[in-house]
Amino acid sequence: MPSSQPLPSKENSLFKRILKCYEHKQYKIGLKYSKQILGNPKFAEHGETLAMKGLTLNCLGRKEEAYDLVRRGLRNDLKSHVCWHVYGLLQRSDRKYDDAIKCYRNALKWDKDNLQILRDLSLLQIQMRDLEGYRDTRYQLLQLRPVQRASWIGYAIAHHLLKDYTQSLNILEEYRKTQTVNI
Repeated sequence: MPSSQPLPSKENSLFKRILKCYEHKQYKIGLKYSKQILGNPKFAEHGETLAMKGLTLNCLGRKEEAYDLVRRGLRNDLKSHVCWHVYGLLQRSDRKYDDAIKCYRNALKWDKDNLQILRDLSLLQIQMRDLEGYRDTRYQLLQLRPVQRASWIGYAIAHHLLKDYTQSLNILEEYRKTQTVNI
């Protein structure tokens, strides 16, 4: 789902570079790109860019500043799944897992089929022993990616953890049937 504050192509390409820099742990370069976007008076309060700058600063150990920027970004774009996801990542880094789960759920309100948010949510659910929630999230991931083995196995594991061994075995059998053997 697009942001409620879309960026023009030049700034959007810079924003994508910020995401790449974060993924590759090139935080200082990411900060440079975020300053380029936020330096433009038209986009000085762009929510998603503020949130990503905050996430980057968090990785550099500047937590207070990070929280301020992410909250500011969220205030400027409450309907952004990126802002909510970033806020959840910050909460998770501070071991506030229940708050992180709430943020991920809010992010999913705006982008219900986002695989990364669903994966992050499922990891926290299993960590917090929310097994029913884990099962539901893994089912959603299976619906979105039925060809991925991990989707099937994750859903089967969720049933196994809930002590529904028969269903777990049935899921694995169904997965096995989907696999074609080329001889």
